[in-house]
Amino acid sequence: MAITSANQLELLQTAEAVAREKMIDPGLVVEAMEESLARAAKSRYGAEMDIRVSIDRKTGRATFTRVRTVIGPDDELENYQSQLTVAQAKQYLDEPKPGDTIVEEVPPVEMGRIAAQSAKQVILQKVREAERDRQFEEFKDRAGTIINGVVKREEYGNVIVDIGRGEGVLRRNEKIGRESYRPGDRIRCFIKDVRREVRGPQIFLSRTDPQFMAELFKMEVPEIYDGIIEIKAVARDPGSRAKIAVISYDNSIDPVGACVGMRGSRVQAVVNELQGEKIDIIPWNEDAPTFLVNALQPAEVSKVVLDEDAGKIEVVVPEEQLSLAIGRRGQNVRLASQLTGLDIDIMTEEEESQRRQKEFEERTQLFMDTLDLDEFFAQLLVSEGFTNLEEVAYVDRDELLVIDGVDESTAQELQARASDYLEEQNKKAEARARELGAEDSLFEFEGLTPQMIVVLAEDGIKTLEDFATCADWELAGGWTTENGERKKDDGLLEKFDVGLEEAQAMVMTARTQLGWIDPSQLEAETDEDAEGEGDDETEEVGA
Repeated sequence: MAITSANQLELLQTAEAVAREKMIDPGLVVEAMEESLARAAKSRYGAEMDIRVSIDRKTGRATFTRVRTVIGPDDELENYQSQLTVAQAKQYLDEPKPGDTIVEEVPPVEMGRIAAQSAKQVILQKVREAERDRQFEEFKDRAGTIINGVVKREEYGNVIVDIGRGEGVLRRNEKIGRESYRPGDRIRCFIKDVRREVRGPQIFLSRTDPQFMAELFKMEVPEIYDGIIEIKAVARDPGSRAKIAVISYDNSIDPVGACVGMRGSRVQAVVNELQGEKIDIIPWNEDAPTFLVNALQPAEVSKVVLDEDAGKIEVVVPEEQLSLAIGRRGQNVRLASQLTGLDIDIMTEEEESQRRQKEFEERTQLFMDTLDLDEFFAQLLVSEGFTNLEEVAYVDRDELLVIDGVDESTAQELQARASDYLEEQNKKAEARARELGAEDSLFEFEGLTPQMIVVLAEDGIKTLEDFATCADWELAGGWTTENGERKKDDGLLEKFDVGLEEAQAMVMTARTQLGWIDPSQLEAETDEDAEGEGDDETEEVGA
């Protein structure tokens, strides 16, 4: 088949039809045709030739050209079909230079059955790629939004959804409870992710994602859409129960009431979409303890103790409120924990009293055993807030003198006994650490006590180089979230009250001493971070 004047316009008409059917740019189809014709021409003239085809966008005329490149005198002629020396090029150009191209028109080729089939495959492949690119570009910016679709089929529990110009996948673990769908059912989903993959763009849908509920509220509550009310946090147990925290930026609008709607109409619309999922709407508060009290509703809370460094919070409730605060199978406290981002430890008033009594007795016994005190005097120290020997040994003496019955000589004797005991423990710890193989570099490092070095050596950290390779969370501990649940990672030095920032500073100091980090560079980064924080504060004030 030759490209004759009779079928030149058919090329353009075919390109238009394919582009219209696949909803892609006609120019991409024409480029695919050009490439397919060029490939067919190469099979006729030789694969080593650089044959190019250009189709006129108005007339449909296909022009076949051979392109050759001029190479420099120092370059070797590797392909005489597509390259020319400067001397050879002089018959085509007056003053040829390396890099110049010589373009010659060649006769159109006759396309046999095999060549035509190959050209067809090239065009189909290019059209398919263009269609995939179009789908990805269309949906990549829609991630995080809600889309309506029609169920096409179900494969191994996964639902394939027709979402207009593409297909989405609703995996079995993204469905609410035991939802089942039949082909033709209309479905509303949250676009969780859009990925570009070899087999084409993959659009992953979800009905269990917390943001799905947030987007549903945005559709039902105009104040959220307008930005007057903001959803600060969402926690869900899909199909069962959920908690959503909201805040209003207009004092005249109640955020909870606006989300509930007249006679519960707004929240009920969301509940119906989520298969009857019960929703607790909670007012947001910047004060973490206050927000937690709200999050644990309907349970009443007696007292809240927050440990910001550990991201942990202790909640004390009356005995009769314990089961309500925990919820069925721990659901209420689990959702409250997800909502606040804190690990919540719930106890009754009686349990808290028993724990405090136990701590009091343990500290009293510590002072009795180590400082050779009677029970009354040891209890007196604990009552004044002393919790360990370091506090007694190194506290300002005036703080001991305010205790009833403690004079100058008594305070001096207490601190001397505490210091002697600590020094003795340090000697024993140092001996144990050296026995484990700890080197002098660790003992000379400021900030590490002999007791700390023992713990490090027991874990195989015996040199300053070993210490410098540690991550801050390995030393101070931290929290990780798996499947929506926060889990505690114990740190090697956590029991010595080494926080995350302190651990990070110690590791960076060790790396600097070893020459792994340039101190000036570290200072510059610190200054940049400080400036960045200052800019953030300025923006917040301006806002």
